[in-house]
Amino acid sequence: MHPTLIPGTTLQNRYRVLQELGYGGFGRTYLAEDLGRFNERCAVKELEPQQGDQFSDKALQLFQREAAILYSIEHPQIPKFQAIFEENQRLFLVQDYIDGTTYRELLNQRLQQGMAFSEAEVRQFLQQMLPVLAHIHSKGIIHRDISPDNVMQRRTDHLPVLIDFGVVKEVVTRIQPPGPHSQATSVGKLGYAPSEQMQSGRAYPSSDLYALAVTAIVLLTGKEPQEIFDDVNLSWNLPNTLSPGLLQVLQRATSYRPGDRYQSVSEMAQALGSVGTVQGQPVTPPPPSQVRTVAVGRQYQPTQVGAAPRTPPTYAAPVPAVEPTSVWENPWAVAVIGGALALLAGLGGWTVVSLLNRTPEPTPVPSPEISIAPIPEPTAEPTPEPSPETSPVEYDQNLAISPGEDRTVTGSLRRNETINYRFNATEGQVLLARMQGEGVLLTVLNAQGQPVERSAQRVLNWQGTLPADGEYTLQLRPVQGLEQSDYELEVSLSAQPDPQPSVEPQPEPSVEPPVEVPEPEPEPEPNPNPAPDVTEQRVQIPPGQTSVQVSGQVNENRTRRYVINVQEGQVLALDLPTVSGPVTLDVRFPNGELIPDASRVLSWQGQLPTSGDYLVDVSSPRPSNYVLRVSAE
Repeated sequence: MHPTLIPGTTLQNRYRVLQELGYGGFGRTYLAEDLGRFNERCAVKELEPQQGDQFSDKALQLFQREAAILYSIEHPQIPKFQAIFEENQRLFLVQDYIDGTTYRELLNQRLQQGMAFSEAEVRQFLQQMLPVLAHIHSKGIIHRDISPDNVMQRRTDHLPVLIDFGVVKEVVTRIQPPGPHSQATSVGKLGYAPSEQMQSGRAYPSSDLYALAVTAIVLLTGKEPQEIFDDVNLSWNLPNTLSPGLLQVLQRATSYRPGDRYQSVSEMAQALGSVGTVQGQPVTPPPPSQVRTVAVGRQYQPTQVGAAPRTPPTYAAPVPAVEPTSVWENPWAVAVIGGALALLAGLGGWTVVSLLNRTPEPTPVPSPEISIAPIPEPTAEPTPEPSPETSPVEYDQNLAISPGEDRTVTGSLRRNETINYRFNATEGQVLLARMQGEGVLLTVLNAQGQPVERSAQRVLNWQGTLPADGEYTLQLRPVQGLEQSDYELEVSLSAQPDPQPSVEPQPEPSVEPPVEVPEPEPEPEPNPNPAPDVTEQRVQIPPGQTSVQVSGQVNENRTRRYVINVQEGQVLALDLPTVSGPVTLDVRFPNGELIPDASRVLSWQGQLPTSGDYLVDVSSPRPSNYVLRVSAE
């Protein structure tokens, strides 16, 4: 275990430690200042291996790939991942600092006052957290470790912020070196993570929804999961004071079987959104197998609280009147009434017959007024992907190499990523760096962060003598336009050549004066450096293609010259993807003049000022094979 960093320690000449924020099973967290961002505060997490003193190269590559996944998350309620680096065999991760309080601390404050979170607060908490989960699930990322300890209420806007992704802890667990004392470590908090995650390590979107629902239950009850989970019936003892709608949402989200839970954030949010009111009337959320409930009818008129009950109207008893003499006792009246009844009966019969023989007109039926309860769909706020030019991510890794050694490292880079391999060397040592692959280029930087020479910038291969003692960097960046590229970097460092031994002059022996004899004519001495034989070949790029490859053999007495006809304004690119020796290129204008910065290079690219036949000479001081790639666009 490494010692705790003291305040004032500066990492990577950029992150100045202010104080330690906490310590967990996977390392420490520090509050620091980012000197490269106007002293902006950030959280620096040190990840400690469970065994040994350092992570292996394979472990670092695995972690860098997973860190790139975290970098792709862009949401206002998730701390932004900034960088990862290694220093003094210690691995660090940098994220935005969140000024706030965890929901664990907020709950403890409530419990000291004898209360917990209300149902309205918990419902709001769930509605604010579901869009966050929708965002990370859309990227194929499962948090795996949701609990009151890993959700903070931000001080500025009081929104919940999701912290401490379990994917980091899972990687640290996976890259532990095997040993007799190594133990299988599951990611997730006991009681909050579902059983399939704790037992087998498998996690699904429903696993995060399970943990979120358990967190809501803990905030409602103030009790830990072990206190309210019935492990006999595999159910939760939820308060009977909850509304039926929220109770049903929490019960389904915390089902023991993954298939019985909500399978997506949208499904849970839809059920949670229906737990509310529609025009004043309580609405019960529909069962999963039924359609959405629709309220039909007139608007409900609520009873005013505190108003006196309505008194039914009272009626006065009717006063009995004196009954007149019965009309049936008058015969004339009986006759008149009988005639009137006969006339009314005739008219009524004629009217009924007419109506039956008449085609009825359709009568419009008034449709009942329908009021639909709006159910909010959780949609994560669109977040733009980070631009490679504005939001790059850079990794640093030490490269342990000594004179006479060869090292090979492999990895993968996305379009906005850069990795720096740092090593120490002394003046006069010879460095050979070669890239296998076509999508990543290297630059050799000195201790000041500048290219050691112009021909050592954005190339596939470089060989040269290092000019001074100090730290050097092999900086790898992908070719522009590629989303992701794999690479293999071969590095060798040669010892400083021994100085030539000085030869002391020997005294000349005394001899008798020679007899003058006519000397023969001297024969012409052979040229120690004869001009190499130049073999010329014209190269043409087939129609519809932008590049072509040629191969050959060269040595100290043989040079291959390729003639390439290109037009003004075209971009000519030359490189040696495969060589078996110290092969270099010389590029010349059509008039034979050497192009500046194109002498003794491993690769070259430039926009041509004139049209004509450009000359590319391939040479080597010893027998070598090569493959030359020519591109013109």
